[in-house]
Amino acid sequence: MAKFHVLVPAAGSGSRMGAESPKQYLPLLGKPLIWHTLHVFAECSRISGISVVLSADDQIWDSHDWSAVGGKVQVLRCGGESRAATVLNGLQVLKNQIGTEDWVLVHDAARPGLTAGLLDRLLDTLTDDPVGGLLALPVADTMKRADADGRVASTEPREALWQAQTPQMFRYGLLCRALEQAHGKPTDESQAIEALGLKPKLVSGELRNLKITYPQDLELIAAILAAQLELNNQELTK
Repeated sequence: MAKFHVLVPAAGSGSRMGAESPKQYLPLLGKPLIWHTLHVFAECSRISGISVVLSADDQIWDSHDWSAVGGKVQVLRCGGESRAATVLNGLQVLKNQIGTEDWVLVHDAARPGLTAGLLDRLLDTLTDDPVGGLLALPVADTMKRADADGRVASTEPREALWQAQTPQMFRYGLLCRALEQAHGKPTDESQAIEALGLKPKLVSGELRNLKITYPQDLELIAAILAAQLELNNQELTK
Protein backbone atom coordinates (compact mmCIF):
# COMPACT_ATOMS: atom_id res chain seq x y z
CA MET A 1 0.00 0.00 0.00
CA ALA A 2 1.34 3.43 -0.98
CA LYS A 3 2.49 5.66 1.86
CA PHE A 4 2.11 9.41 2.26
CA HIS A 5 5.18 11.60 2.72
CA VAL A 6 5.30 15.36 3.20
CA LEU A 7 8.05 17.60 1.83
CA VAL A 8 8.19 21.24 2.95
CA PRO A 9 10.56 23.50 0.97
CA ALA A 10 11.80 26.11 3.46
CA ALA A 11 14.97 27.50 1.88
CA GLY A 12 13.54 30.85 0.78
CA SER A 13 14.14 34.25 2.35
CA GLY A 14 10.61 35.65 2.07
CA SER A 15 11.88 39.06 0.98
CA ARG A 16 8.41 40.50 0.30
CA MET A 17 7.63 40.35 4.02
CA GLY A 18 10.32 42.95 4.69
CA ALA A 19 11.33 41.09 7.87
CA GLU A 20 14.80 40.50 9.31
CA SER A 21 14.41 36.71 9.32
CA PRO A 22 12.89 34.32 6.74
CA LYS A 23 9.11 34.38 7.01
CA GLN A 24 8.88 30.71 8.03
CA TYR A 25 10.47 31.70 11.36
CA LEU A 26 8.34 34.76 12.09
CA PRO A 27 6.44 34.50 15.40
CA LEU A 28 2.84 33.30 15.16
CA LEU A 29 0.92 32.82 18.42
CA GLY A 30 4.14 32.30 20.34
CA LYS A 31 5.73 29.80 17.95
CA PRO A 32 7.59 30.01 14.63
CA LEU A 33 5.20 30.19 11.70
CA ILE A 34 6.49 26.91 10.26
CA TRP A 35 5.68 25.12 13.54
CA HIS A 36 1.98 25.56 12.76
CA THR A 37 2.57 24.36 9.20
CA LEU A 38 4.20 21.16 10.41
CA HIS A 39 1.87 20.47 13.31
CA VAL A 40 -1.14 19.47 11.19
CA PHE A 41 0.94 16.82 9.39
CA ALA A 42 2.55 15.59 12.61
CA GLU A 43 -0.92 15.02 14.08
CA CYS A 44 -2.14 13.01 11.07
CA SER A 45 -1.64 9.26 11.54
CA ARG A 46 -1.80 8.72 7.76
CA ILE A 47 1.43 10.68 7.19
CA SER A 48 4.53 8.47 7.31
CA GLY A 49 7.17 11.18 7.42
CA ILE A 50 7.83 14.90 7.08
CA SER A 51 10.96 16.32 5.45
CA VAL A 52 11.83 20.01 5.79
CA VAL A 53 14.30 21.23 3.16
CA LEU A 54 16.45 24.12 4.43
CA SER A 55 19.24 26.11 2.87
CA ALA A 56 22.70 24.80 3.75
CA ASP A 57 23.50 27.94 5.76
CA ASP A 58 20.26 28.09 7.78
CA GLN A 59 21.25 28.97 11.35
CA ILE A 60 17.77 29.58 12.77
CA TRP A 61 16.16 26.13 12.76
CA ASP A 62 18.34 24.73 15.53
CA SER A 63 17.51 27.64 17.84
CA HIS A 64 13.89 26.48 18.21
CA ASP A 65 12.27 23.53 19.97
CA TRP A 66 10.54 21.19 17.52
CA SER A 67 9.72 18.39 19.94
CA ALA A 68 5.98 19.13 19.80
CA VAL A 69 5.82 18.15 16.13
CA GLY A 70 7.01 14.67 17.02
CA GLY A 71 9.52 12.26 15.58
CA LYS A 72 8.19 12.38 12.03
CA VAL A 73 10.19 15.46 11.07
CA GLN A 74 13.64 15.24 9.49
CA VAL A 75 15.72 18.16 8.21
CA LEU A 76 17.48 18.16 4.85
CA ARG A 77 19.97 20.99 4.30
CA CYS A 78 20.00 20.91 0.52
CA GLY A 79 17.89 23.88 -0.56
CA GLY A 80 18.32 25.16 -4.11
CA GLU A 81 18.10 28.51 -5.88
CA SER A 82 14.40 28.06 -6.70
CA ARG A 83 11.42 26.30 -5.17
CA ALA A 84 11.54 23.62 -7.86
CA ALA A 85 15.26 23.04 -7.30
CA THR A 86 14.73 22.81 -3.54
CA VAL A 87 11.94 20.24 -3.94
CA LEU A 88 13.94 18.18 -6.42
CA ASN A 89 17.04 18.24 -4.20
CA GLY A 90 14.97 17.00 -1.29
CA LEU A 91 13.37 14.24 -3.36
CA GLN A 92 16.76 13.04 -4.54
CA VAL A 93 18.07 12.84 -0.97
CA LEU A 94 15.00 10.77 -0.04
CA LYS A 95 15.33 8.27 -2.89
CA ASN A 96 16.13 5.39 -0.51
CA GLN A 97 13.30 6.26 1.89
CA ILE A 98 10.34 6.65 -0.48
CA GLY A 99 8.92 4.12 -2.92
CA THR A 100 8.34 5.07 -6.54
CA GLU A 101 4.57 4.72 -6.14
CA ASP A 102 4.39 6.43 -2.74
CA TRP A 103 2.69 9.80 -2.57
CA VAL A 104 4.59 13.02 -1.87
CA LEU A 105 2.69 16.04 -0.57
CA VAL A 106 4.64 19.24 -1.21
CA HIS A 107 3.44 22.04 1.07
CA ASP A 108 4.53 25.66 1.41
CA ALA A 109 6.39 26.40 4.64
CA ALA A 110 4.49 29.69 4.92
CA ARG A 111 1.01 28.19 4.61
CA PRO A 112 0.05 27.50 8.26
CA GLY A 113 -3.73 27.52 7.84
CA LEU A 114 -4.13 23.97 6.56
CA THR A 115 -6.60 21.95 8.61
CA ALA A 116 -6.89 18.25 9.33
CA GLY A 117 -10.16 18.24 7.39
CA LEU A 118 -8.58 19.74 4.29
CA LEU A 119 -5.69 17.30 4.50
CA ASP A 120 -8.06 14.34 4.75
CA ARG A 121 -10.08 15.69 1.81
CA LEU A 122 -6.95 15.78 -0.34
CA LEU A 123 -5.79 12.31 0.70
CA ASP A 124 -9.24 10.75 0.25
CA THR A 125 -9.78 12.34 -3.17
CA LEU A 126 -6.41 11.52 -4.69
CA THR A 127 -5.45 8.16 -3.16
CA ASP A 128 -6.57 6.23 -6.25
CA ASP A 129 -6.09 9.02 -8.80
CA PRO A 130 -3.86 8.13 -11.77
CA VAL A 131 -2.15 11.55 -11.80
CA GLY A 132 -2.50 13.31 -8.43
CA GLY A 133 -3.55 16.87 -7.80
CA LEU A 134 -3.67 19.86 -5.51
CA LEU A 135 -5.82 21.97 -3.25
CA ALA A 136 -7.12 25.04 -5.07
CA LEU A 137 -9.84 27.69 -4.93
CA PRO A 138 -12.14 28.78 -7.77
CA VAL A 139 -11.41 32.42 -8.59
CA ALA A 140 -14.26 34.60 -7.32
CA ASP A 141 -13.04 38.12 -8.14
CA THR A 142 -13.02 39.85 -11.51
CA MET A 143 -9.56 39.45 -13.04
CA LYS A 144 -7.69 42.33 -14.70
CA ARG A 145 -4.59 42.12 -16.90
CA ALA A 146 -2.24 45.10 -16.52
CA ASP A 147 -0.14 46.83 -19.13
CA ALA A 148 3.43 48.07 -18.67
CA ASP A 149 2.15 51.32 -17.09
CA GLY A 150 0.09 49.60 -14.43
CA ARG A 151 -3.21 50.32 -16.17
CA VAL A 152 -5.92 47.85 -17.11
CA ALA A 153 -5.18 46.26 -20.45
CA SER A 154 -8.12 43.87 -20.39
CA THR A 155 -10.63 42.08 -18.20
CA GLU A 156 -10.04 38.34 -18.17
CA PRO A 157 -12.86 35.78 -17.89
CA ARG A 158 -12.68 34.07 -14.50
CA GLU A 159 -14.75 31.03 -15.45
CA ALA A 160 -12.76 27.82 -14.95
CA LEU A 161 -9.90 29.72 -13.27
CA TRP A 162 -8.58 28.36 -9.95
CA GLN A 163 -6.02 29.73 -7.50
CA ALA A 164 -3.48 27.04 -6.69
CA GLN A 165 -2.76 26.16 -3.06
CA THR A 166 -0.78 23.40 -1.40
CA PRO A 167 -0.34 20.57 -0.57
CA GLN A 168 0.24 19.37 -4.11
CA MET A 169 0.24 15.58 -4.15
CA PHE A 170 1.91 13.34 -6.72
CA ARG A 171 3.61 9.94 -6.90
CA TYR A 172 7.31 10.09 -6.02
CA GLY A 173 8.58 8.67 -9.31
CA LEU A 174 6.34 10.86 -11.46
CA LEU A 175 7.19 14.01 -9.53
CA CYS A 176 10.93 13.37 -9.76
CA ARG A 177 10.68 12.85 -13.52
CA ALA A 178 8.59 15.98 -14.00
CA LEU A 179 10.94 18.21 -12.01
CA GLU A 180 14.06 16.76 -13.64
CA GLN A 181 12.66 17.61 -17.07
CA ALA A 182 11.47 21.06 -15.98
CA HIS A 183 15.01 22.29 -15.21
CA GLY A 184 13.97 24.40 -12.21
CA LYS A 185 11.50 26.62 -14.08
CA PRO A 186 8.00 25.73 -12.73
CA THR A 187 6.57 27.78 -9.88
CA ASP A 188 4.70 24.79 -8.47
CA GLU A 189 4.72 21.02 -8.81
CA SER A 190 1.48 20.93 -10.79
CA GLN A 191 3.05 23.02 -13.56
CA ALA A 192 5.86 20.47 -13.89
CA ILE A 193 3.34 17.62 -14.09
CA GLU A 194 1.29 19.54 -16.66
CA ALA A 195 4.41 19.88 -18.84
CA LEU A 196 4.37 16.08 -19.18
CA GLY A 197 0.94 16.33 -20.78
CA LEU A 198 -0.93 15.21 -17.66
CA LYS A 199 -3.89 16.87 -15.94
CA PRO A 200 -3.70 17.13 -12.12
CA LYS A 201 -7.02 17.05 -10.28
CA LEU A 202 -8.25 20.19 -8.53
CA VAL A 203 -9.48 19.56 -4.98
CA SER A 204 -11.50 22.32 -3.35
CA GLY A 205 -9.52 24.17 -0.68
CA GLU A 206 -10.42 26.96 1.73
CA LEU A 207 -9.53 30.64 2.09
CA ARG A 208 -7.84 30.03 5.44
CA ASN A 209 -5.17 27.96 3.68
CA LEU A 210 -3.56 31.15 2.44
CA LYS A 211 0.15 31.62 1.81
CA ILE A 212 1.84 34.23 4.01
CA THR A 213 3.44 36.71 1.63
CA TYR A 214 2.84 40.17 3.11
CA PRO A 215 2.65 41.44 6.74
CA GLN A 216 -1.14 41.73 6.61
CA ASP A 217 -1.36 38.02 5.73
CA LEU A 218 0.35 37.18 9.01
CA GLU A 219 -2.12 39.32 10.95
CA LEU A 220 -5.04 37.60 9.23
CA ILE A 221 -3.87 34.04 9.88
CA ALA A 222 -3.04 34.93 13.49
CA ALA A 223 -6.66 36.03 13.99
CA ILE A 224 -7.97 32.88 12.32
CA LEU A 225 -5.80 30.51 14.36
CA ALA A 226 -6.51 32.36 17.61
CA ALA A 227 -10.25 32.12 17.01
CA GLN A 228 -9.92 28.40 16.27
CA LEU A 229 -7.88 27.87 19.43
CA GLU A 230 -10.50 29.67 21.51
CA LEU A 231 -13.24 27.56 19.96
CA ASN A 232 -11.31 24.37 20.71
CA ASN A 233 -10.82 25.46 24.34
CA GLN A 234 -14.53 26.13 24.71
CA GLU A 235 -15.33 22.66 23.37
CA LEU A 236 -12.95 21.09 25.91
CA THR A 237 -14.58 22.88 28.84
CA LYS A 238 -18.12 21.84 27.98
